[in-house]
Amino acid sequence: MPQQPLVSVIIPTFNRDDFLKEAIESVLRQTYPRVELIVIDDGSTDQTKKLVENYSGRLSYIYQVNKGVAAARNRGIAEAIGPLIAFLDSDDRFAPSKIAVQVEALLNNPSFFVSHTQEKWFRRGQFLNQKKKHRKEAGDLFVRCLELCAVGMSTTMVRRELFESVGLFDETLPCCEDYDLWLRASVDHEFLLIDSPLTIKNGGRPDQLSMKYRVGMDAYRVQSILKLIKTAALDERRLLQARLELARKCAILDNGFRKHGKPEEADYYMKLAQDYGCA
Repeated sequence: MPQQPLVSVIIPTFNRDDFLKEAIESVLRQTYPRVELIVIDDGSTDQTKKLVENYSGRLSYIYQVNKGVAAARNRGIAEAIGPLIAFLDSDDRFAPSKIAVQVEALLNNPSFFVSHTQEKWFRRGQFLNQKKKHRKEAGDLFVRCLELCAVGMSTTMVRRELFESVGLFDETLPCCEDYDLWLRASVDHEFLLIDSPLTIKNGGRPDQLSMKYRVGMDAYRVQSILKLIKTAALDERRLLQARLELARKCAILDNGFRKHGKPEEADYYMKLAQDYGCA
């Protein structure tokens, strides 16, 4: 890898022309000199194309029919040239030194395939204090990645080889595609943490997938854990951890569906826990 490797930054976007400019500007203002910026427009019907035209020659713009954020990120990975790839959601932004700090960290730690940072949360014009469970951690994150999405998408920088090792984003998932990827990555890879808030996350709006799917989100996580149990070569310890978390999440879903008068869905998760879980 050259001394200053090219970093490809992928921004997937869908009808976010009111936030996209700040995301783009935060990449273009990076102190690191070798950055390729790719904007994947996932079928926007707003002024996204017109906005991006203002940056002609400074980024690559690719439009595709709406396929979802997983497909948009996968398209970006396919188009990217750099050996290092960073992701930025179109309503988030980078601190000016983010890329430089992460490149240096990965160059100094060649055994790591993934780097992530702490976040600042910005909501309704104010910075928020995070709960302890949302603080990012380093090292072996398999158990954390089973519990929740322990890696913020916009905080990450990865070596291209990671996708050769664990595969791309699962395009069948309408949400939790990030949970699914980092869970797969955590089976065999430790995570390098930059313990500084170099990513500003803008949240709390109804257009975000995390809000749209906040009820029943564990159903998609169960789907990911089940896929892992069925297809991954997990050692006994990891298999037990996955089965325990599957059972826990299935119990929550079972209880929720029964409470809302949906016994068939409840029975499905109860049986899933019996067949693949571990009480």
